[in-house]
Amino acid sequence: MNHYDFQGRSAIITGGAQGIGFAIAERLLQGKAKVVLWDLDEKLLQEARAKLESLGNVETIAVNIADQAAVQRAIEATEKVTQSIDVLVHSAGIAGQNGLVADYSPEEWRRVIDIDLNGAFYVNQVVVQRMIAQNYGRIVNIASIAGKEGNPTASAYSAAKAGLIALTKSLGKETATKNIAVNAITPAAAQTRILEQCTQAHIDYMLSKIPRGRFVKVEEIAAMVSWLVSEENSFTTASVFDLSGGRATY
Repeated sequence: MNHYDFQGRSAIITGGAQGIGFAIAERLLQGKAKVVLWDLDEKLLQEARAKLESLGNVETIAVNIADQAAVQRAIEATEKVTQSIDVLVHSAGIAGQNGLVADYSPEEWRRVIDIDLNGAFYVNQVVVQRMIAQNYGRIVNIASIAGKEGNPTASAYSAAKAGLIALTKSLGKETATKNIAVNAITPAAAQTRILEQCTQAHIDYMLSKIPRGRFVKVEEIAAMVSWLVSEENSFTTASVFDLSGGRATY
């Protein structure tokens, strides 16, 4: 396993209490980063911290990323425990309910967009403000192959992830001269708790589309992200990286 040097660097990982975010936290801690986990679930945060603190310096902050004021409070709380904010991995999000566009609940549409897209904007905005001031930063937004291809019965999720890809590209171009790299990854489905929000038919559909014939492992996602948020990634920005097991066609 390769490790990148994050000594003296601090990282915020949203959705860090479980799944993809947790795996990335493990990987960054192994590289000696200081990690601040943001998540909505306080109990899961406590459990994650107990599991991770043997690896290094871990802090936790409970935050609802769909609440702009809560995100502002979270960044201020983070600044009290870190000297800088060098890395952001934005992993927080929901799948939302499965349903046809013709039947989809407008309330559920707004809920998914509020968390998966508006929340991403709030988080990226407050973090990049700090990165611009220090002329350094690395951001990775966890999008989805659904944002490229549009999954049937997952229109809100697909639309939000497509928006997150565009947000990433825009922000990466805006900060390209400031030693800030902003990239997105578009994984195929991973076997995490987010699948509990999906119907079995939708899970079967996603698996059937992956030529590798399996879901991506969270450790595989963490491996790619760890390079993207390292100092070694000194050129690549405003880009999208697939972890689709061969599903992606562009």
